[in-house]
Amino acid sequence: MYKIIKAEKLNAVVYLMVVEAPMVAKHCQPGQFVIVKEDDAGERIPLTICDYDREAGTVTIVFQPIGASTEKFAKLQAGDVFEDFVGPLGCPSEFVNEDPEELKKEKILFVAGGVGTAPVYPQVKWLHEHGIDADVIVGAKTKDLIILEKEMEAVAGNLYITTDDGSYGRSGMVTKVIEDLIAEGKTYTKCVSIGPMIMMKFCCLTTQKYNIPTIVSMNPIMVDGTGMCGACRVIVGDEVKFACVDGPEFDGHLVDWNLAMQRQQMYKTEEGRALLKLREGDTHHGGCGQCGGDK
Repeated sequence: MYKIIKAEKLNAVVYLMVVEAPMVAKHCQPGQFVIVKEDDAGERIPLTICDYDREAGTVTIVFQPIGASTEKFAKLQAGDVFEDFVGPLGCPSEFVNEDPEELKKEKILFVAGGVGTAPVYPQVKWLHEHGIDADVIVGAKTKDLIILEKEMEAVAGNLYITTDDGSYGRSGMVTKVIEDLIAEGKTYTKCVSIGPMIMMKFCCLTTQKYNIPTIVSMNPIMVDGTGMCGACRVIVGDEVKFACVDGPEFDGHLVDWNLAMQRQQMYKTEEGRALLKLREGDTHHGGCGQCGGDK
């Protein structure tokens, strides 16, 4: 059992929890995720790691209820427990294995949309701890949906808040802020974009115009988190990848965004899953073609 140490409502629709999970906290890195299950009857829910404290043995998760299981999560309080808290899963952010001195030569821009602010935070924090300042754009529909502003401000080189309705910070989409910053004389050698698929797609279309290499964290539907179910299958540079084991981070300029978004909608129904299995054949499950498919 994994005890909830802290449960907090960040805004009307987003929740934060600090969970006691010493082994996960000991080994996790920015960019990775966990799969959480409340009890025997619960679903396996993939959630990106927002923060971790190796000494305290805790991991912080942030989520927005979108189904029955996450609605149940939202009702949990400090002292309650999760039956399963599996991780760390996925590959760490690529810069974790890079030389910090070389990273200091980069001009890095992070673009976070909505709840995507949560997985951006540990990456920016890691860079800050290694003496690297990164610019961060955080976007949301309205002021009340901005999360982790103070935390991000403490670790970002420059923080740019924007809201679609202009109620806080700059006015407009995150892509407009990218354009504005470049027009103001900013230059970037790398971009990391995390948020809704549609936001990441248009972020990539924008950075592509300026030849800025862009990494995205794919958040398709996941079921088992080990590459066997096929739910998180994505096409990257004409290659079949699985976000849970090959990612979740990929070169955003190589992702087939239209297919990824279409597939995410299709996978929600039994008929859609059957059709995807038929179309994708041996690459539908696990990427190996030999995993048994229905196992």
